[in-house]
Amino acid sequence: MIFAPKSYGAAADGITDDTNAIQSAIDSAFKSGGGRVILRGGNFISGTICLKSNISLEIDSSACLTASPDITRYTCGTHHNRYRNEKELDKCFIFAENAENTELCGGGTINGNAESFPNKGSIYRPMMMRFLNCRNIRLHDLKLYNSAAWTTAFLDSSRIFVSNLDIKNDKNYNGDGLDFDGCSHIFVSGCCIQGTDDNLCLQSSGLPVRDIHISDCTFSSICAAIRIGLKSIGSISDVYISHCTMKNVWREGIKIECSEGGNISDINIHDITMNDVSRPVFILLNNRFEPDGLGSSLELDHMPEIGNISDIIISDINASDSTEMKNTHYRFNDDIMGRPEFAGFRIDAEKNHPICNLTLRNITYKFIGGVKLSDIPHKYPDVVDKLIYPNAVSSENYYPDWSRASFMDIRNVNGLSLNNIYCSLTRPDERPDIITENCVFSNKSDVK
Repeated sequence: MIFAPKSYGAAADGITDDTNAIQSAIDSAFKSGGGRVILRGGNFISGTICLKSNISLEIDSSACLTASPDITRYTCGTHHNRYRNEKELDKCFIFAENAENTELCGGGTINGNAESFPNKGSIYRPMMMRFLNCRNIRLHDLKLYNSAAWTTAFLDSSRIFVSNLDIKNDKNYNGDGLDFDGCSHIFVSGCCIQGTDDNLCLQSSGLPVRDIHISDCTFSSICAAIRIGLKSIGSISDVYISHCTMKNVWREGIKIECSEGGNISDINIHDITMNDVSRPVFILLNNRFEPDGLGSSLELDHMPEIGNISDIIISDINASDSTEMKNTHYRFNDDIMGRPEFAGFRIDAEKNHPICNLTLRNITYKFIGGVKLSDIPHKYPDVVDKLIYPNAVSSENYYPDWSRASFMDIRNVNGLSLNNIYCSLTRPDERPDIITENCVFSNKSDVK
């Protein structure tokens, strides 16, 4: 059965607030046992929309669903952002909780109206959509543009199918694409994601994250393309990423961080092409807790013990730099993201908690180079256990912002396998090509 919001009084003129008409159509479909709610022919303006079980919200190619510029049209009770000291991200445009068999599709556009919610001004910048404790979610064949904060947040949900999305989130900070926290059985394919923060993020505020399949996507980010962790209170495992392209990523291409306890294991990443990616691979095992800063989980109230990273395979990577990578890259003019001395593979852990069983295989890396030793500080900090040395200078998730080696700087790995690694420089670089420190090798061959 089809429920048309215009039947409930929607104007679709890009001026009139259509929230009540769209919600009434969804509620009527839900009361009838489910159905399709179709937006067709115009620009629908709305505040918070609550999806429900067995509802397909279809934005036709002739329609655009635009977030209202009026912050009072965004309701409470849509959960919250799970990072400390980021309450400005609590509000939400499209929300579902405890729902099953929900769908968003149709070939049209959802516009988050980021221009109405700048980084400075009102406290709130609504996320485009948030799913909490939902099952069997299908999100496909849509343009998701101009979110005021994250584009999506999937929380404690399972059986999530995402495909053929065009995501552009480049107007504000926190310009994430697809974020999954505490989710399992995730299938992402055929998406094109551009943003100012993490294009795709897998994290755990407590519930395990497992059975993840990501393929045939393209990523472009001022920050990171694929991020696994930082928020890692629970476990993240059984992740398969393949056949993806990354271009113009000013920080990390593949970023794995276990920083809040927990375990990250059984990650298999292969067949990735990277063009102009500052750090193709970044892996860090440490512990952190910032009660007064940004980036720590709300669910974490103490400094955790260092967790575990194990059984990581990264293979068939082709990374190359153009002359563009000679430059320093910024986010919004004053936030430095990357520069040549920052670039390269960087893998590190606290010496008593090494990363276990890491394989890097079939990797070709053409690096811009050109770094002089005088360009970087000479002292490179260790990763410190903050439970033992809470105030010590430590190699952190964003510090130091340089590398000791031009291609690969690898430290504290037990069971390191390097096979068929081919690196070349465009410009002479005074740093060593590859540094491996405090590593136990399981295999090392054809490293050139």
